[in-house]
Amino acid sequence: MPISVTFRGSGHPNITCKHETTVMITKDDHLTLRGDCIAAIQSEIGLKDLSKDIKKLARDEKTKITLILEVENQRFKVTGRGHPNLTYKHPRDMVARKSSYACDRTLMILADKAAIDVDRELVDLLRIDGKMIEIEIIFEDFQ
Repeated sequence: MPISVTFRGSGHPNITCKHETTVMITKDDHLTLRGDCIAAIQSEIGLKDLSKDIKKLARDEKTKITLILEVENQRFKVTGRGHPNLTYKHPRDMVARKSSYACDRTLMILADKAAIDVDRELVDLLRIDGKMIEIEIIFEDFQ
């Protein structure tokens, strides 16, 4: 049975979504142009804030993890998987990675998309300072 969590983040003029291997959500309230993987700032939660049940699912390689960002009916969806090395200990960030690298900031590994794959129309919306971004993360068994 899928478990999901929904929350909000904000847009920022420095969001570029140009990174080729990761996409990131952060609780930080500022962003420089070097943060080319970031798709939302001022997130209401970080990985550390997720429930124990979700963290347990995330440490299972059989778990499919889906991250969805939505603004004004524009949607970006990235899917990856869990791994025993995912700690979900970072208080501010969550990173979807195309690689199998795992650290305290890693939300999922083997992601099918990265920031560069976000539709440019959606990036234009994400670049609006303070624009509300609806975010959902879904944890479920691979079928």
